[in-house]
Amino acid sequence: MTALLEVRAADVAPDRDAVLERLGIPASVGLSERAEPLYAAAAEILAGSAAPAGVLADISAAEFKAVYDGEGRNAPYSPVSDVCGRAEHLALFAVTLGEQPSLELNHLFTAGDFALGYVLDAMASVAADGLAELAEQRFAALLQGRGWMPSDGAALRYSPGYCGWDVTGQRKLFAFLKPERIGITLTESCLMKPLKSVSGVIIAGPRAIHRIRPTYDFCERCEERTCTGRLRALATARV
Repeated sequence: MTALLEVRAADVAPDRDAVLERLGIPASVGLSERAEPLYAAAAEILAGSAAPAGVLADISAAEFKAVYDGEGRNAPYSPVSDVCGRAEHLALFAVTLGEQPSLELNHLFTAGDFALGYVLDAMASVAADGLAELAEQRFAALLQGRGWMPSDGAALRYSPGYCGWDVTGQRKLFAFLKPERIGITLTESCLMKPLKSVSGVIIAGPRAIHRIRPTYDFCERCEERTCTGRLRALATARV
């Protein structure tokens, strides 16, 4: 099954606290009075330029192994290889905010409006992550429609370029999923265009399979540590 996701811009309006965190501002502190107009302007630009789209496709364990193995550059041990071996359902996904937000960012930075560009960039990144989370939710809903309703299930995403899955894995992911149909292409260096796009695999199964410890060899070199927030969210996540 391959499905195009119908998404409205309002569906991925970025959470304010998440945007502030991306900007390095504690939610308890908030924006200064001078910065509030920047935030409002960035929100208006994003709402007027985002054209969210997504594609989702079931993939078997054997097919995903071939995709994940990619060009043989993955870490010897990784969360994806550990978790997918215990998965009950798998799907590849790709989502994008469309080309226009990136064009707006380029215009702002070229014009020297760095403050507004910085806020818009953070806002668009949060919106793209929210769109990927929406893909998780849509896959979980599809599984429920097929009768998969475990009492303790969760569907979580993992992406090339993170957690030991080499970014060159994008090439086989794109070959299988063909996200060009929603306007996402891949550069020679395996970066996605438009920039505010996310791709990967959604792994569904018992919640316990996603409870990984950040003790892999590459964890010490990781600067983002986004897994910690995902693990906290897992405590309340349900399909």
